[in-house]
Order: sequence, then C-alpha cells, then structure tokens
Amino acid sequence: MSAYTESAPSRTEVDALPGATVIEFGTNWCGFCSAAQPHIEQGLAAHPDLRHLKIEDGPGRPLGRSFRVKLWPTLIFMKDGAEVARVVRPSSAQPIRDAARQIDSTE
Repeated sequence: MSAYTESAPSRTEVDALPGATVIEFGTNWCGFCSAAQPHIEQGLAAHPDLRHLKIEDGPGRPLGRSFRVKLWPTLIFMKDGAEVARVVRPSSAQPIRDAARQIDSTE
C-alpha cells in the first residue's frame, strides 16, 4: 500500500491531465482510509493503466477543497480533467469497479 503524498498538483494541473485518472484523498493516519485500501486495490485491479494519485488531504489543502472533499477516503474519477464519478468511504470493491467502468464508457 502506497502512502498519501503531501505534494499535490494544482487544480489547473489536474484539470489538464489527459486520459483517465483517479485521485484518492485521505491521510496516512485515517482508519477509514486504511480499512478501504484492500477494496480500492481490488476495485482498481482490472484497470492497471488508470493513473492513481494518492493525495494527503486536510485543512488548508487547496486541491481537496476545490473538489469539496468532506470525508476520507474520497476517490474522484476523472476523464480528460472532468469528474465522471466519485466514491466516498468505500466498504467494498464494487462501487470502485462501477466508477472505473464509467471512465471506460466515456471513451
């Protein structure tokens, strides 16, 4: 399991990302985030080419605020810089699979 990174791209950089991207907001000390990791890994397993950014979130973090993230983990699924789907606190892999398929269906 990779850690959430403190360095975050700007919203302008995220909006300019080509192709499929999932941004996962959370923190390394968050129990909900740790509990969700197996579900996230399983849900994304069929999408190895999907760009997955794990960004540390919290007060004063502009990227998370720009997406109005309220709970962790929150996964934002994007296609060519536009939000296609969002999964908040997944308790199984299925909602992640469903969201990843939404990116695939926009091609």
